[in-house]
Amino acid sequence: MLPSCMGLLRQAGVAFFAIDEAHCISQWGHDFRPEYRQLSLVREVFPDVAIHAFTATATPRVRTDIATELALRNPVILVGSFDRPNLVYRVRPRTDRQRQVTEALERHRGWAGIIYCIRRAEVDQLAETLRRRGYPAVAYHAGLADAERRRAQDDFITERADVVVATVAFGMGIDRSGVRYVIHAGMPKSIEHYQQEAGRAGRDGLTAECLLLYSGGDFGLWRSILMAEGLPPPGALPRLGEMYDYCQGAACRHRFLVEYFGQVYGADACGACDVCLGEIAVEDGSATLARQILACVAELGERFGAEYVAEALRGADTARIAKMHHDRLDAYGALRQHPKTAVRGWIAQLEGQGCLDRDEGEYPTLDLTARGHRVLRGEETVPLLRTVARSPRAAPSRPARPAVPSRLSRGTSDEDLFETLRALRRTMAEERGIPAYLIFSDASLREMVRERPTSEEAFLQIKGVGLRKLQELGPRFLACIRKYGDASAGDTSPVL
Repeated sequence: MLPSCMGLLRQAGVAFFAIDEAHCISQWGHDFRPEYRQLSLVREVFPDVAIHAFTATATPRVRTDIATELALRNPVILVGSFDRPNLVYRVRPRTDRQRQVTEALERHRGWAGIIYCIRRAEVDQLAETLRRRGYPAVAYHAGLADAERRRAQDDFITERADVVVATVAFGMGIDRSGVRYVIHAGMPKSIEHYQQEAGRAGRDGLTAECLLLYSGGDFGLWRSILMAEGLPPPGALPRLGEMYDYCQGAACRHRFLVEYFGQVYGADACGACDVCLGEIAVEDGSATLARQILACVAELGERFGAEYVAEALRGADTARIAKMHHDRLDAYGALRQHPKTAVRGWIAQLEGQGCLDRDEGEYPTLDLTARGHRVLRGEETVPLLRTVARSPRAAPSRPARPAVPSRLSRGTSDEDLFETLRALRRTMAEERGIPAYLIFSDASLREMVRERPTSEEAFLQIKGVGLRKLQELGPRFLACIRKYGDASAGDTSPVL
């Protein structure tokens, strides 16, 4: 930190320091930045000034490191709950990125959401595909011009665009009301990154979906990126492995995340993740399936890639297999009864669990690792997962809406009023040049729909309404609700 900066701060008479994203100061944090280490000078220059450090993603080890690096004296460490019970976590092997993303968007058509990709090229490609299919999607990544990035961010915040496809460069400071889903079209590089990015959904307290699509290739891609940057930061590779463990796991997602950050999860089942909802399970005969796949890789001399291994296991009748005489192998056709997508998924799972390693040469090949040999000999077992139920599809008769708590869910007429109030909120936000969420949150609009206030006194009881908003915003919102009530006076739709 430059001496001139410290001199300026002395002159300002600083009352206290507030350090945001404080995990960046820790070498064990998921986003360690050496520049943050200079903040240790604050204690030296201002020995009697209070220092506050804030972060949403810090394990106990990182919290201790933050206190040490900032030279905090007997700090009061306040830790809120890491659990977000309104988020529904789902993890799926990525088999067809565009199809899987589109299916998720159909469940939430008309709602705001964020889609994260690992690479910029994937962002551009997916955003263009979604636009062709009728979704108002904008792209955001560091490779775009500043003006283009700013326009995409403004369009999303002001509700001119409902879908943003982005790299992890997008998100800091974004607080759009009513983000109903966050989709990771590729695996994040750590649990901390995932918690931070998925946590941008459902900040209004209503139910939101967090869908993660992954493959074993994501693990290899992140590893190569980390190694290409030089010596990876301490803990980066283990954190990558922990992220893949989360994807591969068959335990409650809420429990996994809460316990990862050092807290106790009391419930037996969350009722809000694919595991507890019964959507995935450990594949029957996982041990046998794993050995059959690994045996095939070994019989092929570890000289072929995942696609060829899957074809051999399924007994494909191809000219290449016949020419190589691989139709004579013991492993040939061993998994003939299983779909190719399932076999490819199991191969990816074995790669991610450290049983197979991908040699990224001119022609990528699969090699058995030490762990893979142990599994092949039956000395160790690994689980292979299967999907037993798909996420709910939207009813074809009307646009999909995310599940919301039953106390907020009402009939079609209520949805019409909600959309009318959203449109009014957007108009008033544009008139004032501010984000729509600063007018009212979706939770406030939902309560207006439920309560139908027509007087100032009743409007003042709505969550998020104070005297200032009553005076400045109340007349137009009340007029809208009254007008809607007059127009639908004959509507007796029951509360569902």
